[in-house]
Amino acid sequence: MRTVLRRPDFRLLFGGLLASMTAESILLLALAIWVKDLTGSDGLAGATIFAVIAPMTLAPLVGWFVDRYPRRPFFVAANLVTAALLTPLFMVRDAGDVWLVYLVAALYGLSHITLSAALSGLIRQLVPVELLAEANGVLQTVRQGLRLIGPLAGAALYAAIGGWALAGIGMVGFLTAAAVVTALPTPHPAPPTVRLRWPAELGAGLRHLAGEPALRRALLGYGLGSLVMGFSESLIFAYVDQGLNRDAAFVGVLVTVQGVGGLLGGLCSPALIRRFGEVGTLATGVALFGPAALALAYPDLRLGFAAVLLAGVSLPLTMVGLHTLIQRRTPPGLVGRVAAATDAVISGPQAFSIGAGALLVGFLDYRALFALIGVATMAAGGYLWQGRHLSAPLGARPPTPPSRPTLPAPRRAAEDAERQVAGTHRPPGR
Repeated sequence: MRTVLRRPDFRLLFGGLLASMTAESILLLALAIWVKDLTGSDGLAGATIFAVIAPMTLAPLVGWFVDRYPRRPFFVAANLVTAALLTPLFMVRDAGDVWLVYLVAALYGLSHITLSAALSGLIRQLVPVELLAEANGVLQTVRQGLRLIGPLAGAALYAAIGGWALAGIGMVGFLTAAAVVTALPTPHPAPPTVRLRWPAELGAGLRHLAGEPALRRALLGYGLGSLVMGFSESLIFAYVDQGLNRDAAFVGVLVTVQGVGGLLGGLCSPALIRRFGEVGTLATGVALFGPAALALAYPDLRLGFAAVLLAGVSLPLTMVGLHTLIQRRTPPGLVGRVAAATDAVISGPQAFSIGAGALLVGFLDYRALFALIGVATMAAGGYLWQGRHLSAPLGARPPTPPSRPTLPAPRRAAEDAERQVAGTHRPPGR
């Protein structure tokens, strides 16, 4: 990872992201705890995470929008808008204002898609292909490492001075990120691409995902795992409340332990990609979530710490494997749409499972649901592992993405493209 950190442009981007990731680590769990305190409901607390995930259905539209603008200025503007979206939290006073928390969570979810899509394209422009795994590994290591202090700090600040202070901290973090990334040198623009009609451009990311075998296998396997993994967002509150007989704020302690595992997983992820490839690394991450969930089916604090530690290791492995695969197998001009479409395909099942978990936790024993998660995620990990040959380790294949996206032949290209090919034979697929 030291190689990519020697690059001045990446160090500057890293500094800006550190500010926003710190704010994010403090804020998100605190929103769920805030709802739990206002309503006393485990299901409503878990539904806060559902509100963040639900806007993923708009990801194809967001990706199309992101790909139409230069990466750096768009990323700066998106951070400024995200800071503004947190202002309604200052009006929350009692249980009747919970809808404001859900509104902010949903708007933040929409902003998160936008920032993720823009960031994927920006990293692809700044970093050589052979260093993409290191760049993604550094960011995931820091993101997960912040769990060591972020949730506890957020819970402590919430208990001391309330949720309004957390909203202010979040705003400062995103404003700082915008200011730092403004100083980033403008990357070389991507080569111009032929513009299609807007309906075709909206679906370009999904079509590329469906046409690229490694990406298709990755999304199918991870999507199947996500159908149950989201249950844990509500189950963890039931585990703490019913199993450990502790208050909701103790969730912050467990998330901090998870951060230790995330730190280890982020540090190991580039080496695993070099050894097993992106799909193999993704498979490892999904499969590790299985024994962690099975361990949480038994309410013992020591076993619980081991379980969330293992779950923490799994998360950066999945994220680094998937993001690196997207960046390596996608043309630069299509990265935003493919990244956003990936969020939609994965987060759709995850949103469903979070919502289902918020309902099921009121009717079924949380221990049985954790056992279901364990079995299903190990099966999904096995399916992914069988396709690891689709993305061989970096040293065994050329580290360049395909020269053009997997697109069907458009009915009509843009006028400038027509002028370029006037009087010549148009090749198939153009």
